[in-house]
Amino acid sequence: MALSLNVSLCSTSKFHHHSRSTPSFSTTSTASFSQFLRLNPKQSHQVSQKLTFSLGESVSSATLVALLSASFFLVDPALAFKGGGPYGQEVTRGQDLTGKDFSGKTLIKQDFKTSILRQANFKGAKLLGASFFDADLTGADLSDADLRSADFSLANVTKANLSNANLEGALATGNTSFKGSNITGADFTDVPLRDDQREYLCKVADGVNPTTGNATRDTLLCN
Repeated sequence: MALSLNVSLCSTSKFHHHSRSTPSFSTTSTASFSQFLRLNPKQSHQVSQKLTFSLGESVSSATLVALLSASFFLVDPALAFKGGGPYGQEVTRGQDLTGKDFSGKTLIKQDFKTSILRQANFKGAKLLGASFFDADLTGADLSDADLRSADFSLANVTKANLSNANLEGALATGNTSFKGSNITGADFTDVPLRDDQREYLCKVADGVNPTTGNATRDTLLCN
């Protein structure tokens, strides 16, 4: 009762009663405790009800604000960073995905950075803009895959199957290695390769890409 009285008598809302015997309460003048005691039981009950409601309303508002604030900081672990991409929900970054089957999947801009992808199957997969930065793709099957603008920087792509793959605009900077890979029909248009890497690939280049119609040797700028 003491708490309700303390809050309500200083409330911003006004309480007026048109009876002569009833005093007026407002924010401009603080009612004394003795005035409250002079109210008859019915009036006291009405004032108490109004004050209790005001206090409850304030507490409810404060509780709601607290809950809303907490919701911004408490994140469901299931919604945390997956390390994948906008079209793939699996965790694929920094993972051991040896032998995993991704064939025919749409994995645009998927993040495979630093992952182990030995003997993984990407046959016919759509991997536009995917990142294989510093990944191990030894023996992986990338045949018929759409690898336009994919990032192979520092990746190990040795003994991989790149036959008929489209690598237009892909990145292959740093120590990226394609040694021992099958590149028959692969399209390397606008792929920045080191001179020694280009020279090696030109020795084994052959075929025409079925999608772009470009000869592999021509895309590598072989002499």
